[in-house]
Amino acid sequence: MKYGLLILIMGGFLLPVLAFAQEQSVSPPKTLEEAKEIGEKALEVTKEEVPGILEKIWKEEVMPIWQKIWTWTKNYWKDTLWPWIKGFWEKRIKPPVEEEVEKSKEIVEERIEKEKEELQEKLIPKTLKSLWEKFKELIK
Repeated sequence: MKYGLLILIMGGFLLPVLAFAQEQSVSPPKTLEEAKEIGEKALEVTKEEVPGILEKIWKEEVMPIWQKIWTWTKNYWKDTLWPWIKGFWEKRIKPPVEEEVEKSKEIVEERIEKEKEELQEKLIPKTLKSLWEKFKELIK
């Protein structure tokens, strides 16, 4: 039994090697014309076959891998990273930011009022202002 198994294993290794040792039926071209014909045939076959081969490889091998990568990444983001980021935002970042906004709210409102007054003074010329005031006085 041991020897039979050993012979089968050795035969499994030797048979492929013996197949390569046989004579090859393909020979190199003897003239430039033959080489040109072989090259043209190869080019023609390449033009016809390569787009289909590439499309098949893209659809059957590349796209499934990228779809798996996308699905894994999306699920990892949704299940692991997003809850951590959301918790970090709500516990660590949002409260100090809201507090700072409340503190600076009054200051910002005062600055807006000052800017508003300055713009009104710049945009409304004094002559118009005086005309408007004169008009108001006439109405009173």
